Parts: sequence; C-alpha cells; structure tokens
Amino acid sequence: MVDLVVRSRRTVTLDGERAAAVAVEDGRIVALHEYTQPVGAAEDVDLGDTALLPGLVDTHVHVNEPGRTEWEGFASATRAAAAGGVTTIVDMPLNSLPPTVNAAALKTKQAAASGQCHVDVGFWGGAIPGNADDLPELHAAGVFGFKAFLADSGVPEFPPVDPTQLAQAMNAADALFVVHAEDPYHLHAAESSAAYADFLASRPADAEHAAVATAIAVARAAGRRVHILHLSAASALPLIAQARADGVRVTAETCPHYLTLDAAEIPDGATEFKCCPPIRDSANADLLWSALADGLITCVVSDHSPCTPELKRRDTGDFAAAWGGIASVQLGLPVIWTAARERGHSLADVVDWMARRPADLVGLRGKGRIAVGADADLVAFEPGQEFTVDPHALHHKNAVTPYAGKVLKGVVRTTWLRGRRVTGDQPGGTFLSRGEN
Repeated sequence: MVDLVVRSRRTVTLDGERAAAVAVEDGRIVALHEYTQPVGAAEDVDLGDTALLPGLVDTHVHVNEPGRTEWEGFASATRAAAAGGVTTIVDMPLNSLPPTVNAAALKTKQAAASGQCHVDVGFWGGAIPGNADDLPELHAAGVFGFKAFLADSGVPEFPPVDPTQLAQAMNAADALFVVHAEDPYHLHAAESSAAYADFLASRPADAEHAAVATAIAVARAAGRRVHILHLSAASALPLIAQARADGVRVTAETCPHYLTLDAAEIPDGATEFKCCPPIRDSANADLLWSALADGLITCVVSDHSPCTPELKRRDTGDFAAAWGGIASVQLGLPVIWTAARERGHSLADVVDWMARRPADLVGLRGKGRIAVGADADLVAFEPGQEFTVDPHALHHKNAVTPYAGKVLKGVVRTTWLRGRRVTGDQPGGTFLSRGEN
C-alpha cells in the first residue's frame, strides 16, 4: 500500500512520454508501473489523456520580501508558481531589504518567508562590491550560488561589480556564479519616451555581447562555474559555444518573453513589456530557439520581476521612468508550450528546458523529473486546452503582465508538492539548501 498513485497515458519521464502509473510514498516516487497495473494506494488518480509532468523548477524569481512586499511576497509568488505548475523556485538576492549579501540577511529573508510558501524555495546569495569576505559563510549557509550584476541593478543597495570585483568574489568562494550580463559602457542613457524603439536602442545587443565576454574571461581565469542569466542577445551565443569548447564551465538561460515576444509588435507606451536586457526582434528569437534546441542554452526560467502598477508608469507610458521586469511565473509553461508546439517541439522538450535542466543547474537531482527516488512534485497538464490571459485571475500580487489578452494553450489542472495537492490555502513548501537534495 502506497500513499498515492497518479496514472496518465501521457506521463513525461526522463525517457520521454509514455503511459504510466506513478507510485508515491512519503513524498517520493517509489515506482513507475504500467498505466493499467493495479496498485494498492490510499488515493488513486487516473488522469487519462491529461498529461502528467514533473513540477517545474524556476531558478530565477524575484520575490522581493521583506522590504518591497507591496511588489510581491512569498505567499503570492509561490501560490502563482504552483498555479503555473512550478513546484520549486530559487529566489534572487535583490529587491528585498536587506539584500541577501551575507548570512544574517539570509536568515532575515528566511524568517520573512517562513510559513508562507506553497512550493519549495531555495535562495541565491549576492556578490556586490566589498562583500567577498562574506561569501564563504553565506555559501555554507546553503545558498545555491551568487548573483552579480555587471551594470546598474536598478536598486541602490545592490550595486554592480566591475571585472576585478567579480574576480575577487569568484576567488573567495568555490560556487556557481550567475551573472546579469550587460556592459555599462555599451548602454546609453534612455531619454524620456513612450516609444519602445527608443528604449531598445538604449540597451543594444553589443552590451550583452561585451558583458558575456567579460564574465567568461573572469570565470576562465578563476576556474569557476558561470551562468549567464536571461540571455536576450543571440549575438553572444558564439562566445558561449567557443568558451564551452575550450573547457570553461559556462551555461546560459533565456526566458519566455525573449522567445515569444517581438520588439516590432510592442505598442508605444506599453511599459509592461519593459525588462532588462530588452525584448528584441523575432529573428533574434529564432536564433535563441535554435540554441535552446541544440543545448547551447540550457534552460528557460521566468525572471519573474514584478512591481506595483504605479512603478510601471502606464500613466505616462515613459519607458525610461518605468520599472523593468516581467511578471510571468504563473504563465511560463503555457507561454512556452504554445510557442514550442508550433515549432515542432514536444512536451518532453519543454519539461527538459523548464524542469530537469534548471534543477540540474543548481544540483537538485531529486527535482524536475519523474523518476524513482525523486520528489513527487507532479503536474496534471491539459496541453490542448486554450485560455485567454486575464491579469486579474493571476495569483501574483499585482495584475500587470505583457501577456494580458493573449490566447495560450495548456492549462494546469492539479499540482502536487511531494505527493500532496497544492490548493493555495495551506502553505506546505519547505526551504531548500545547496547539496541537500
């Protein structure tokens, strides 16, 4: 007798899609049976042709609590994640006050999050000028690595590092470093304007290209792992490919908005589309899709970075004044599935990009997969059903999203976290630490 069996004719495992019955005991997957095999279970759920996916792993989420909880908080962000089929998030170190740049700040953030999380939550630390000596203790406290900006982060308490300071940080801790790669010397001051083209011109692809080259050079010299966050500019892909061929431990991610939105279609004044680096054109997106298919880009994550509606400055439509960030943790799966299926990709591909590979990036080998021994993080997903995005029906705190009104395919029916249904009523998530799963 096991606690739970979930059956589906479309179960997405590490070997691809198959009919299977997933047996769960004490929060973990203990067996994969044939779909019709009788199994003694306290609860037996038959999904039929509804797909069964592993819970997604989103390693790039800005929760903002404590300090800017009016932008987002752990309760709302994790409820939105679960509604979108995401069962693990890793929270970014900035936009909260204090930022997670030392062990004491990590404890403050965990105290704020305690008892609020509807999914499992891990944490990034931050590398800023002058905190290299704090990184070993912060790493020992369980953060999954360290985020650094090479350009202005947008908040004064999390300043950028220069190449020398990034090298100091890398030499201080044998850790994964994740880098916001835009070079400040290639960015231009954005003039007050409602034209998206003006904002895009202020953050050219050259800025990403130069910063990726810097991050790779520092990681090469230090012998460290480096991960390029939210890659937007496809022109940087050859640098990553060459560095990897040379033995540099470099990986890269991209986000749903870079893969599916087109700069040419962004209306003037539509500041909900503003993010940094910016959304570029469809030809650039095609190259990102190719790199994703080839494995050069390893994963797709949300970069969920919400704010209050006022900070988006829809009253003026001024891109220069608006906060840059896309709120999408609940929508990433249907956004990517809608576009991926049109390009001939399978559900198994999407699961690989959004579950297994992000889990592997941070060493969570028991997450992001339907396999014996893994956590029973499961998602019942209706891949053929359409819905229209209503911002007010989303669970994140502020009803602002560039996907408003879009018709997407793929509806999450049920999410299980370690074998228990996530209802949004009773938080059941736990904190994750590096190396424990």
